[in-house]
Order: sequence, then structure tokens, then C-alpha cells
Amino acid sequence: MLLINNQEVEKLLDMKSCLEALEDAYEDLLKGDAVYRPRLDVWMPCDRPDGYYRWGTMEGASRKIGVFAIRMKSDIVHWPNGDTEEKYCMQPGTWCGLVVVFSVRNGEPPAVINDGLLQHMRVGACAGLGAKYLARQDAAVVGMFGSGGMARTYLEAFAEVRNIKKVKVYSPTKANREAYAREMTGKLDLEVIAVDEPEMMVRDADILATCTDSTRTVFDEPDWLKEGAHITCVRACEVGPTVLKRCDLSLKLGKNTIEAMDEGMVRLHGNVGYIAGQPEERGLIPNPVVDNYRGDHFKYFMDFRAGKVPGRTSNKQITFFINAGTQGLQFAACAGKVYQLAKEKGVGRELPTEWFLQDIRD
Repeated sequence: MLLINNQEVEKLLDMKSCLEALEDAYEDLLKGDAVYRPRLDVWMPCDRPDGYYRWGTMEGASRKIGVFAIRMKSDIVHWPNGDTEEKYCMQPGTWCGLVVVFSVRNGEPPAVINDGLLQHMRVGACAGLGAKYLARQDAAVVGMFGSGGMARTYLEAFAEVRNIKKVKVYSPTKANREAYAREMTGKLDLEVIAVDEPEMMVRDADILATCTDSTRTVFDEPDWLKEGAHITCVRACEVGPTVLKRCDLSLKLGKNTIEAMDEGMVRLHGNVGYIAGQPEERGLIPNPVVDNYRGDHFKYFMDFRAGKVPGRTSNKQITFFINAGTQGLQFAACAGKVYQLAKEKGVGRELPTEWFLQDIRD
């Protein structure tokens, strides 16, 4: 078995390879040769009086890629101002997320991979797939809400699928947006400009992305949108209902959570889970009123790929791609690719496979 950390993932997986792995996985899904289980969370009160413990899992498998993967993360979450979510494991600045890979051919567990880089890459790559199929072919200007890790991989993916020439970024903290502009200018050899007002960023954007940690709507101004713009997001609450009504075509990547709820289940931040704790403890968790994951407004991406739903039909249409759902399959695709590359290049730390096997049947 290989243990592969984030630094090794960064050396192995580039955006082009990530996009190719996801395309393979979705081809399998289209043929009935892939499967995924939507995200499910478990919430427990923790030692932090203003926070909660959250355990999250998602899983999937693909015949072509040949693996099943489960992504597991263990977080203490809190909401410093009610609008943004902060999380950590043990102490601020450290996190615990793992992807465990299994062979669907013989059941072997060949790899355990840190999930940090994989998480950013697979989410960014899926936003890139949305832009590949829905953005105008001549899309050249990106407007970016946010300046964190997702904003970085989203831009990498857009630059992979379109000839991007200019980027405008806005986030509330000036130092953060300016640092993002400097870094991404150097990394992608693009003109990246930090702007002081969100309207300045939206007005001429061909591709508009909301990449924030907000639990509330950050953009709901349809009059700012350029004709023919393509919109995508990280969180369901980021783009408001007025903008959604303005969109001519809205595609949803897939089911991100379980639709039917059993007794004891709750829906928090668009995701279904189980929660323990007293009413006053549960009341600590902000739950956005806007939940754009649900409803009939969206068509599914796989129905579009199957030819059941039309895509963009004119350069005047405004399109929206909600980048949520099928996460477990995405982790299987990307983790399977990382494992393949690690074996080819001799990267990762070897652990005895027998440590993870036993001679007692369940």
C-alpha cells in the first residue's frame, strides 16, 4: 500500500490529467459503469462552545479507472461571524481528510491519500468541465469572487478549457485579493487584477465564479451580468435566486446529497446528515435560507451529456453550472489517477498491505 501526501499529489497531478480522469469517470457513469453515494455528514457537540464536530464521507467507483474510493474528513467547524465557516482538526491550521482507495478487481487497498490537494483539484476541474461545455467558445475574461484555494484551481481549469486573457478578482480582504492576483499572474502568465468592488469584477466577465466560504448569498445582481456570461459556484447559497431566474440554462453536476430523509436526519448547508446535541447546541449552526441545490430549476449534467437536455444554443444565453454532486465519483477518478502516476514514478511511502488485511471474517 502507498501512503501519498499532499506534496506528492501536487507533483503528480496537473489540471489536464485531472480533467481527463473526470471525463473518463463521467463516460463510465453515462454507460452505467460507475456509481457514487452522495455526501452524508454526522454532527456531534464538541469541546468548543461555539462549534460542532462534523464527520463527512462520500464514495464512488468506476470500472475503467478500476477503483473504489471513500473520502473521509474530520472537522471542528465554527462560524466566527455567522456568514463564513471555519474548520480545523485538533488546532487551527491543521486538517484531517483522507481518501482510501480500493481495487474493484480484487478488493486490495492500494493507497491512502491526503485529500487537501485532491479536494481543490477535483472541484476546480469540475468547474472547468462546466465551462468547457457551457461557456462561450470565445470566453476570455474571468470574474472571480474569492481568493482561496478553490479560486486558484477554478482559474487553472478555466485556463485549460478556454483561451483566458484577463481575470478580475474580488474578495473582502484587500491583502488576500492582491496576493491572489500576484500569484496567479505569475503561475498562469495571465493579466490578473484585484478590484475594490464586486460590480467592477462582474460587469465584463465571460465566466463568473463564486469561490467563497460564505454561508450566505454573495451575488444576486442579474443586471451586472454580461450578455452570454457563464456562472459557476462552490456553494449552493453563493448565487442568489434573482440571478438564477435570469439564467437561460442551468445544469447541476449531480446529486450532492441524499434526497429522501429518514427519521433523525437533518439538512444543513444543503447536505443531509445526522445530528446529536441539545436544541441550544444545534442552534449554533447557521443554515442558509437559500438552498439552490434543490428544485426543478436545474437539469442534470449527465442528461445533457446523454443528449436528453440541450446545451448552450446561442452566444446571448446566460448559463449556470452548479458545481455540486457526484463528489464520491470525482474522488475515485482523481485518487485513482494519482495512484497510477505514483506507481509509475515511484512516489509515495510503501506500507505493508498485510497490515490492512485480517484472517477473521466479519
